[in-house]
Amino acid sequence: MSETEAKVEEAPVEETEAPAEEAKAEAVEEKAQPEAKKEGPEKWGIAHIYSSYNNTIIHMTDLTGAETVSISSGGIHVNADRYESSPFAAMKAANQVVESAKTKGFTGFHIRVRAVGGVGSRVPGPGAQAAIRALARGGFKIGRIDDVTPIPHDTTRKKGGKRGRRV
Repeated sequence: MSETEAKVEEAPVEETEAPAEEAKAEAVEEKAQPEAKKEGPEKWGIAHIYSSYNNTIIHMTDLTGAETVSISSGGIHVNADRYESSPFAAMKAANQVVESAKTKGFTGFHIRVRAVGGVGSRVPGPGAQAAIRALARGGFKIGRIDDVTPIPHDTTRKKGGKRGRRV
């Protein structure tokens, strides 16, 4: 008899737990509904990041690259020249571009990172990675991340003339 009494006692407990679980599931569904309000076509753009050892420039365009959505540089957000290329300045510039792009209805973008190239450095400056992270944290979908640094296929002459730089 003790087994049957245990079964009888367990049955009502299970019934009381089930509505609680359903209520939790409904609460989760209700929380998911406001996120689903973003309906309509996705609007994509391109974030061009030019990063040298002197500055970081972030230029947001539409997919064709013809229409500028927003532009900002590290030099706008810091006072001293030596901080223009810093990761902090690049992050501030990226956040300004993110806010402007959100107001214009963009939902995702591709990123094109460019260094100086040519006879200069082919490695992006210190602000490039910070700018990419700030753009990613802005709540957008990110498509491709491309390196579009111009690299000469034959050679280019360094400035200074035939005899070099005279000091």
